[in-house]
Order: sequence, then C-alpha cells, then structure tokens
Amino acid sequence: MCQRKYTLELVSELGLAGKKPAVTPLEFNHKLASIEFDKKIQNDNTTMDKELEDKGSYQRLVGRLLYLTMTRPDIIFMVQVFSQYMHAPKLSHMEAALRVVRYIKIAPGLRLFMFAKACKQLVAYCDSDWGACVKTKRSVTGYAVKFYEALISWKSKKQESVSKNFVEAEF
Repeated sequence: MCQRKYTLELVSELGLAGKKPAVTPLEFNHKLASIEFDKKIQNDNTTMDKELEDKGSYQRLVGRLLYLTMTRPDIIFMVQVFSQYMHAPKLSHMEAALRVVRYIKIAPGLRLFMFAKACKQLVAYCDSDWGACVKTKRSVTGYAVKFYEALISWKSKKQESVSKNFVEAEF
C-alpha cells in the first residue's frame, strides 16, 4: 500500500516542495501546549504563542495527515497530538504539523509491504510514555501488530487516567 501521489500533492499544495526536508517529524524535546495552559503559566502575554486566525487550514492539514497514517504509521503519534488542538490551534501547532509534512517529503513513496515468503508469525509490540501531556499529565499508549513481517494494525491513544508512576503507565 502506497500513497506517494497523495504525499507529493500535499507537499506541493502547501508550498513546501522547495523547502529543506526534516529528518525527524518533531524537534527533540518539543512540547506542544494549549492556549489555556499558556495563560496559566505565563503572566506576560507578549511572549505567548498566538492562536491561528484560520483554524480551518490547520484542521484540514491534520485531517490530511490522518488519512496519510493509513500507510505511514511513523507519523501517527504526532497526528494524535495535533488532533488534541483542533478547537484552538496555535501558530506553533501549525509549524509542527508543517514539519511533519517536511518529514514525509524525505520518502514520499514509503509503503507497507506484505511478503509472501515471510515468517508466518503474529508479532505485537506496545509501549507507553509517562505523563507526556504537559497539561493533563496523562500518558500515551501505543501498539503495533505485524503479520508476515508486515504492519497490519497500530494505534496511539492518550490514557483515561493519570499514572502515578512509570510502572502504572505501562499497564
């Protein structure tokens, strides 16, 4: 399964064809937060990240990236994070989403393969972080399932409750 044409059209429509590709989908240790969270921690509004005037452009971009996750599981965590800010996106959210587009520009033809002669094992992986959400301190859990060495299912979801320690976050 491949979405090369869709990826190249997305890069072109956003005017990123001539821009330098990003090696990673997100900068190291980059945290995204809501406007409400910014207001709670900052008294000086002049340095606060501004809300996007055109929310629709951000929402459309996140929707297009969500569609792309069907063949690009490497971006699903970031798209899950972006979807949390659909109601009030900030400029930093749009910049981070555009960085993901610059990241997928590196390998627009990346695809999912099913090998006929591969090992007939069903293999599952899972992991979680511990309180990665800056605002709620909730953890994110994800899993990936492979069959015939091909990825057949994956998911990334914020946990319902706050974990008190890293052991609890893993279960």
